[in-house]
Amino acid sequence: MTENEATFKAKATIKSADLEHRQKINFNIGKYNSVVPYGKQQFADINLVKERAKNIKWRALENLHEYLEEFEMHFTSRGGKVIWAENSQEALDEILNICKEKDCKTIVKSKSMVTEEIHLNHFLEENNIESIETDLGEYIQQLDGEPPYHIVTPAMHKSKEDVAKVFSEKLGTSSKLSPQELTLVAREKLREKYVEAEIGITGANFLISDIGGIALTENEGNGRLTSAWPKTHIVIVGIEKMIPSITDLALLWPLLATYGTGQKVTVYSSIISGPRQPGETDGPEEMYVILLDNNRTNILASPVQRESLYCIRCGACLNVCPVYKNIGGHTYGTTYSGPIGSVITPNLSGLEEYKHLSYASSLCGACTEVCPVKINLHELLLVNRHESVEEGYTTFSEKMAWKIWKTASLKRSLMNRGNGGLKTKVVNMLFKDWNKHHAPLEFNRKTFNEMWKDQQNLK
Repeated sequence: MTENEATFKAKATIKSADLEHRQKINFNIGKYNSVVPYGKQQFADINLVKERAKNIKWRALENLHEYLEEFEMHFTSRGGKVIWAENSQEALDEILNICKEKDCKTIVKSKSMVTEEIHLNHFLEENNIESIETDLGEYIQQLDGEPPYHIVTPAMHKSKEDVAKVFSEKLGTSSKLSPQELTLVAREKLREKYVEAEIGITGANFLISDIGGIALTENEGNGRLTSAWPKTHIVIVGIEKMIPSITDLALLWPLLATYGTGQKVTVYSSIISGPRQPGETDGPEEMYVILLDNNRTNILASPVQRESLYCIRCGACLNVCPVYKNIGGHTYGTTYSGPIGSVITPNLSGLEEYKHLSYASSLCGACTEVCPVKINLHELLLVNRHESVEEGYTTFSEKMAWKIWKTASLKRSLMNRGNGGLKTKVVNMLFKDWNKHHAPLEFNRKTFNEMWKDQQNLK
């Protein structure tokens, strides 16, 4: 068992017994579940919409090399600069070079999972550059010294009392402030940082090939301030976020809003296709887009696993997953949690270290059913499990246990042998880890085959 797996199991054991945590999560996910049906009302045929969205992403990824080159051509023609980063370190080094060139001391940053993936804030802090999260949920998590808990809702696990306590401890405010008052405090603090910052960093919900632009969608306006106020705007985005055309947004933006937050469309939807042009009054003087691979092409190379790159990061699969709702986002120990995280993390960060995530699933299929781009998530979890066995990432005792089980299952005389106490004792001895978190396995004194023979008076 790897250290990551041992840590995961230990945290999962503690968190699954935390009833207060479960109450908070169920409350917040309950609010999400109550509004999603209203968002869906804008679609006459939701299954057809999902199918078309999947086809858009399929087309983008099957021809990704062409669309990336087309994006770069259009974006650079308007004065933007494109940087290709093979891994996290290359992306971080490029950002640091830009910061040194601009003599940057302060950065404002809007919500971005890919910057969490490369641990950008920690890297900037090590280089004496202040990086401030401007999304309210991310800001709360940054103040509390925690990573995001959820892909869309970073502070989902915190109640309003928890947030008030964090603000009181870190900002010296009253611990009895209401959510509205806490928001005003955050706004006051963050507006100062926008003025100070030399650079703004964002992610991108989509890369738009035919116009060479990025699409940003958010609900607080912080993304627009981050991208437009500082003199330099840096976008860090995974190459899988590509879509072929600006017209695809007419479908993908409402779909992302509905499955992400239950809205028909988010409050702020922006398309940015380069730095400020002559005659324009808003926008940065310089704009960079860092196209991050970080093992995404390894997933792209697999005809089966490629489907996981269709993800539009709506977080819907987390909200329906019974495992996620019981163990929480931080237990996974990765940037991407829940079903989609369990699928892509072993392929992004190493199957040997993270294969256990693909076993953290009931395989109920709720994630597949809810996915707005119809990713076959529970099947991909099984693919990860199969590949981990094929590559030898399993113990000798586990191999032998399943070999004995298979042999017995294929021979009726063996299946009928040792019913009751003996079979129960042997199986529980073979599957020792089962009893750590489950009731012992118990077998009846007779198999169905034996009971049928008795009933029909068969020999």
